[in-house]
Amino acid sequence: MMVTLLGATTLVLVTLAPWVLSAAAGGKNLKSPQKVEVDVIDDNFILRWNRSEESVGNVTFSFDCQKPEMDNWIKLPGCQNITSTKCNFSSLKLNVYEEIKLRIRAEKENTSSWYEVDSFIPFRKAQIGPPEVHLEAEDKAIVIYISPPGTEDSVMWALDRSSFTYSLVIWKNSSSVEERIVNIYSRHKISKLSPETTYCLKVKAALLTSRKIGVYSPVHCIKTTVENELPPPENIEVIVQNQNYVLKWDYTYANMTFQVQWLHAFLKRNPGNHLYKWKQIPDCENVTTTQCVFPQNTFQKGIYLLRVQASDGNNTSFWSEEIKFDTEIQASLLPPVFNIRSLSDSLHISIGAPKWSENKPVIQDYPLIYEILFWENTSKAERKIIKKKTDVTIPNLKPLTVYCVKARAHSVDEKLNKSSVFSGVVCEETKSGNTSKMWLIIGIFTVLLALPFVIYAVKVLLRCINYVFFPSLKPSSNIDEYFSEQSLKNLLLSTSEEQIEKCLIIENISTIATVEETNQTDEDHKKYSSQTSQDSGNYSNEDESENKTSEELQQDFI
Repeated sequence: MMVTLLGATTLVLVTLAPWVLSAAAGGKNLKSPQKVEVDVIDDNFILRWNRSEESVGNVTFSFDCQKPEMDNWIKLPGCQNITSTKCNFSSLKLNVYEEIKLRIRAEKENTSSWYEVDSFIPFRKAQIGPPEVHLEAEDKAIVIYISPPGTEDSVMWALDRSSFTYSLVIWKNSSSVEERIVNIYSRHKISKLSPETTYCLKVKAALLTSRKIGVYSPVHCIKTTVENELPPPENIEVIVQNQNYVLKWDYTYANMTFQVQWLHAFLKRNPGNHLYKWKQIPDCENVTTTQCVFPQNTFQKGIYLLRVQASDGNNTSFWSEEIKFDTEIQASLLPPVFNIRSLSDSLHISIGAPKWSENKPVIQDYPLIYEILFWENTSKAERKIIKKKTDVTIPNLKPLTVYCVKARAHSVDEKLNKSSVFSGVVCEETKSGNTSKMWLIIGIFTVLLALPFVIYAVKVLLRCINYVFFPSLKPSSNIDEYFSEQSLKNLLLSTSEEQIEKCLIIENISTIATVEETNQTDEDHKKYSSQTSQDSGNYSNEDESENKTSEELQQDFI
């Protein structure tokens, strides 16, 4: 019975414990804050939230944060024991490209549960704030100096300060008509304004690569000055003549001197003052005409800004409106250089790069196409071909005819829209058109005519080779019978006897010569007859008859 009573008492105490804690805290549990928002503008991090109805009174709020490399939560500086519904944690050192987590809770005598905010990457969530603007007035212009959003040591835009683009809206203070100007540099000059007139403007920045557009700056107003005695030069333009740039401008007064300065355009993207970075063009200082000439190799490939100022010795005008000068666009295309090689019914043209006056080749980094005009020297009817290749063949021409050729270059890029003047005219005579065909026909005829002789010669050669190097092992029957052992022996003996010289003592030379000549003829006849109609036994008969004849001659002489 006692044990049962103790168990019931314990159950009652456990059941009443939450009620007792709740009563100690004022009778209700605290609820977590709701609708927490994070605003990131430049390097400013702001937290805003809504408090619950139960948290009205002496309730504070605290935040914790967690970085990617951390396992535990840490207190968020600037956001501890906050009595309002807003706090700034810009002092926190963050990697703006890494994800961060936040959580908040309400605190009084007791605390609410944590409310976790959706994690975020600061750079992606950041908005571009308004840029700082400084204005300077001239008589007919306003010079605008723009500083990038954020501070000079900004972490959020540290890699993008030179990538900002700016746009502005300007209007007369006495009018509501607005004019929008986009894509301006951090230093921009608005010209063609009215003197002694108040103008107002506002500027905003953008990062096109990140697709971020900022908010407008506060409105700034300024009044232009009294009109200057000397107006600035106007209508500045750059043209190309041969291998030189010609800078021209318009001016109202005569007997003036002018100077021209240039600046790298990319410097305008960098924040700061660039007044001392302008440089003088050597051939355009203190010129007395409204133009100056300088060689194309004065500037390397790039984009530049040019401006002109006038002076009469005592007074100086404001600088003119700055013009953009792109060497790739402004530089003229020089006419191509080409060589012609004459063929029978065509001309082969090899196109090369043009050269400067000092015989250096011109380097052109953009693709070109070539327009080639050609015509017969005795005719004015021109024909045109357009090729991208530098090796061009003009086919189907008349043989032994003089053709004249000239060419010019065009840029492939339509934005450049540049063409060179035509090159000098080069004339060349085509070769005879039938020569090659005639030689071809003669060659074919010669081969056909010589073919039977070649075949016959090859056969004879093969027969000789077979006879010398591959003789028959057994001779034919008639050869074997003719060259028997006895016949060969007699043949050898006869040969040895023929080589023996016979000497006689002759008293009557003329008689002996006649008789010997007659006998020699008879002897040759006998030998011939015996070799062709008798067998080997006849040789002995010839010897006997020969001996008899010799003896008879001796007796007659005796």
